[in-house]
Order: sequence, then structure tokens, then C-alpha cells
Amino acid sequence: MHQDLPEPASNVSLLCRDKYFSVYRVKDATGEGQVTCYPVFPGILLCYNDFHLEECDSGFQALQGNLSISHCREGRMEWEFRKNQLIYLEAGDFQISSRRGHTGRFRFPLRHYHGLTVSIFPDQAMAPLAECLIGCSVDLPRLAECISCCSAPFIMGGGARIERVFSELYDVPEKIRTGYHRIKVMELLLFLSALDLSEQSRERPYFHRTQVEKIREIRSLLEENLYRHYTLDELSARFEIGLTTMKQCFKAVYGVSIYSYMRTYRMNAAAVLLHRENCSIGELAAVMGYENASKFSAAFKEVIGLTPSQYRKN
Repeated sequence: MHQDLPEPASNVSLLCRDKYFSVYRVKDATGEGQVTCYPVFPGILLCYNDFHLEECDSGFQALQGNLSISHCREGRMEWEFRKNQLIYLEAGDFQISSRRGHTGRFRFPLRHYHGLTVSIFPDQAMAPLAECLIGCSVDLPRLAECISCCSAPFIMGGGARIERVFSELYDVPEKIRTGYHRIKVMELLLFLSALDLSEQSRERPYFHRTQVEKIREIRSLLEENLYRHYTLDELSARFEIGLTTMKQCFKAVYGVSIYSYMRTYRMNAAAVLLHRENCSIGELAAVMGYENASKFSAAFKEVIGLTPSQYRKN
């Protein structure tokens, strides 16, 4: 049994293949990634995604009735599910969609993304699944129709139930991989059959492209001016975006508050300078915009786990 990615785009190339799996490379100007695909049943493909890039184009054209289940293990993914409306998948989330809006540009705000995708073609998968799920009801066509009729993707946040279903798929011994993949996919489908997938169950907000572009500009400004500690009110006024919207959108894009993001970014930059430059802790504190070395040292230890002196010594 062998299946490939449906209609791979021009930026996707086959690296290797055998009767059990295929490995593809996704390459973009910002980096590259790898997709490893395992056929589980006829009409069901399990793909592991390992991306180290900021963005990439997808030319994948979904077939009518296709169903896609994605889980994010690390990182974040942004995609445009409707014109100029952006939504985010974060670590621990899983998402179900019809992949009608899959074609286009995907972004990875944290410059990496690790997770898996189960692609299902109900017309092909129903018969083999029925043989394995005797006595259990999983109506794939109905599930696909329910998802395709909804105005936004279904996204469920991380939790114990989600972790239990997906976590074991990331560390499967090779000698039991084929059988184990089948058992876990069946478990996943039974799990989905008990979920409320209605519009009312969706709480994940989306953001307009213009708002997200302003958030990217804010991040660029902050990273280019490490010594400057902007207030939230300053940023809100400078980029003409409401304070509440700015905070919510920044956290949706990057996963943390503006303050947390910049503190981590600033301290990691300071760690690099501690290795490369022969400057005093006080001089480095001034470069990073701190009024004294003690405040800088406290912030550095919170992020890095060591004081600047300890870090430099080690």
C-alpha cells in the first residue's frame, strides 16, 4: 500500500521513498522543512511536519470531501482561512478542516513548527475502516460535510484529552509502527465522533490582515531597538491600533505578551554579547536599556536561569 501527498507544489521535492513511507522537502527563501508521510489505510495518510522557516507557499489543491486533522506539538502556524482573515494554531492545539483554503501562504511566527496531519479521503477510507470498526460508528462523510459547511476551522485547545490522543504518535517504535498508526487513527476518529463540532463550540478568534501586519511591524521595531523600552500606550499610538486589540493580536501571533516576548528576546541577545564582547555587566545593562546592572541581572536570570556573571564564567 502506497500513497503520496496529493498534487505536491513546485517547492516540494521527494527526498526518499520505500514501501512504508515517503519523505518530502519543503524549501522556501526563509528556510526549509520536512514532511514524512505514512499510508495508514487506503484513503488515510499520516504526515509528520518538521519546519524551520518563517513562511512557505502551498499549492496543494484539496479534493471535494477531503478531511484534514492537524496537531501542533511545538511552534505556531498562521493561515488565511478567509480573505484577509488570519487564524493561529498553537502548541497543544488540534484543528479540523476541509482544506478548501489550504492553497496560499502559511507563516510560522516562531520560525519553527512541529506537528502532524492526518489527511482523510472519506470515499476511499470508509470501507477499510468499517472492517476495523465493527460495532463502532464513525460517519466520515457526515463529519467532512459538517466541517466544510462551517465558516471557520474547528480548533480545540490543548488539554489532557488532546495530549493523550496525540502524544503517543510522536514516539512509535519502528517495528510496530504500521499497526500502531492504525490503532491511533481509529482512536482519533472515535474521539472526534463524540465532539461537538458546531459553530457554537468555536471560540478561537481571528484577526484581520491589517492588524497582524501592524503587529509584525511592532515586533520589528522592538527587535531593532533593544535598548529602548517602549510602553504599550506608545506602541498603540504609534501604530494606530487599539491597546486591547494590540495585546490580544500580539499574543495570538507570537504566543506571549509583548513584554514577555521582548524580555526573552533581549536577554538572549545579551547572552550572545556576553560570549562575543569583552564588556562589563554594567555596560551591557546600559546597551539593553536597563538603568542599573542589578535590574538587568535579575531579568537575565529569570530568562536564562543564570546571572550574567555565572553565564559568562560557564
